Amino acid sequence: MRLLLDTHLLVWVAIFPHRLSEAARAIVTDRHNELLFSAASIWELTIKSTLERNDFRIDPRHLLQGLLDNGFTELPVTSRHGLTVDVLPLLHKDLFDRLLLAQAISEGILLLTSDAQLARYPGPVRLV
Repeated sequence: MRLLLDTHLLVWVAIFPHRLSEAARAIVTDRHNELLFSAASIWELTIKSTLERNDFRIDPRHLLQGLLDNGFTELPVTSRHGLTVDVLPLLHKDLFDRLLLAQAISEGILLLTSDAQLARYPGPVRLV
């Protein structure tokens, strides 16, 4: 199964694996799953790192290289993804999370998230 991980899950997988739920750990270690990350997540982490946010104190360049080295596939952001955002109800104001869900919808893949608010959306999103 093709799975897109939200930004928090990417950070947890790469740096803080002890924060993953058992369900998340089982999914990301299942070799039958193709794990994807969005270019939007790297963009988000770069912005938050520049703002020196305590909850995102990581080097996005190292994270990117680690994801690629560990077999993750990068999902670029396209115009189609941007246009898909307009079909989403305004349940969540985080623009990056809304873009990730739009990517999952557009690409026919499942978005995994640790964010209960994001998981309220109908469509291909699962709380883990």
